[in-house]
Parts: sequence; structure tokens; C-alpha cells
Amino acid sequence: MKQIWAALAAGTMLALAQPAAADVKAGVDAWQQGDYAKAVTEWLPLAQAGDPDAQFNMGQASKLGRGVPTDMKSAIEWYRKAAVQGHKRAEDNLGLLMFQQGERANALPYLQRAADRGEPRAQYIVGTALFNGDLLAKDWARAYALMTRASAAGLSQATASLKQMDKYIPAAQRQQGTTMAQADQSKDIAALAPVTAREKKSPPAPTRPAAPVKDAAKPRVAVATSTATPPTPVAKTAPAKSATPAPAANGPWRVQLGAFSEEGRARALWARLKAKVGGLSDYQVYIVKGGAVTRLQAGPLASSAEAARLCGSIKAAGAECMPRKM
Repeated sequence: MKQIWAALAAGTMLALAQPAAADVKAGVDAWQQGDYAKAVTEWLPLAQAGDPDAQFNMGQASKLGRGVPTDMKSAIEWYRKAAVQGHKRAEDNLGLLMFQQGERANALPYLQRAADRGEPRAQYIVGTALFNGDLLAKDWARAYALMTRASAAGLSQATASLKQMDKYIPAAQRQQGTTMAQADQSKDIAALAPVTAREKKSPPAPTRPAAPVKDAAKPRVAVATSTATPPTPVAKTAPAKSATPAPAANGPWRVQLGAFSEEGRARALWARLKAKVGGLSDYQVYIVKGGAVTRLQAGPLASSAEAARLCGSIKAAGAECMPRKM
């Protein structure tokens, strides 16, 4: 199969960074109300002063053309400034946008770290590179593991690529990749931490790949032209076509969609996500109050794997999600 490195469609996180800093929060509130110019006015001086959340939000605004002209170079620079300070979501978006803009080799270190953190679009790209031996040393077992995880998260392009890989990767290496994917998924769930106002300052190092596979043939997996949800405004979004697991009658798992200072904001997010993620409305919503924080959760789910699959569908729609065992 002939490889096609096509431009990656621009994707964006629906949720903006919402730290304790009052001015950054004021910008987020203005953004959610559709007043993008005011949001940028709040964020720009803070971003210029070095606030990583404001820098990430300015990257989002520049990428979407909200409050400022659409400018991918400016978005990359804002993401880069925040990523240098350890802002993980900025690093995820930086790698994806650099890849889309043709800086593929430079994007790979960011994409590898994003893939290790569970970003399905990055897993798809890195998995394709490892299978084809482009930009990275060929490693079919690791490629299969990453593509398996991206597929489980609901990324249809990854599911299609897995079917192609099945034709070429020997059964033993496919089994090795499946075992890797299961181990990585368990590690991600075990590493989940409570919601905090700011993100940790040091991104994790990329996983060291196994030794390259020596193969006689040179099959190729093509990269699809789009691996992500298109840029989406905060309000009035079109429903995303994401496969979600069926709700369980009972179970010890839920997914957490955010933490808020006001219950009304939690319920507003739930209403938006039900319209975007097919099948999400079948789940029970939980409004969990603890001190000054209100957490938005949905469930129940029977297992960690089901919770991870539901989170994958929610993340594919551009929102935050974290499995939680109750």
C-alpha cells in the first residue's frame, strides 16, 4: 500500500484552561458566552507575562480565529510557550498542529509524549510512523499497541488501520502489541490524579520503543486526511459521531467530566456534551459536591475498560474526561 502523509485536520479541546487566576477565569467565562474579543483582552496580557493557562487559551483563540484572526503560526508559538512550562494539553495541541502544518519530524517528540498520555490522535500518528518506519524506527508490536488504543478510544481511522495491519503483522507480534496496549491502559488508569486547578509542570518522558522488526516485505499504512474533530466553537456544536459503550445496570466505575465552582456550570456542560456525544444521554448524571468544588460525573460502568472507552468517545468530541472507580 502506498503511504500518503496528508495534512492532519486541525483539532481542538472544547474546554479551555480554567485556573484560579481571576482574569483567566473571566476570559473563560466571556468565551463561553461567545464574547471572544473580551476573552482575548483578558488573556493576552497574562499570556505575555508568562501565564501558561493564558498562553494555551491564546493558542486556542488563534487556532480557531476567535477574538483574533486565524493564525496557525501564532497558535503554535502560544502552545510552545505554554508547553515549555509543562502545560500538557498545550504540548498535545502543539504536536498535532505542527504535524498538520508540515513540521512532521519536529512534531514527533511532542506526539510521542501525547501518545503516552493517551491522546488517541497522537497514538494514531505515532503508530502509523512506527509501522511504516517513517520518522521513527520500525516497531510493529508498539505500532499495533498504539493503534489498538486509538481504536478503542473511538478513532475510526485507527480501526481501519488495524485491519490493514492485521494483514501484515505476524500473530505473535499482534499479541505482543495487544498485551502492551492492555498494560498501558492499566498504567494510565492507575496514574489518574484528582482534578487540580493547574497542571503539573513536567511532562512525562516518551516510552522507549522496542527493537525494530526486521521484515522482508514493505507494506504501508496510509495516514487518513483527518484524525480529529474539526475546530469547534464552545456553543452550538454539531453532534460528534462517536461510538460509546452501552450503560451498565450497575458497576463501580464512572467517568468524570470536570470540576466546577458552580453547579450550574456543571449542568451546562452536561447539556452540551449530551448533544455532542451519541449515547451519552443514556447514562446517569452525577453532581458530586465536595467543599467548594462540584464534580460532574456519568455512569455507572461495569469495568475500567468500559470507562476508558466512554472517555475516548468524549475526548474525541473535544472535552475532558477521566475514569473514576467509586
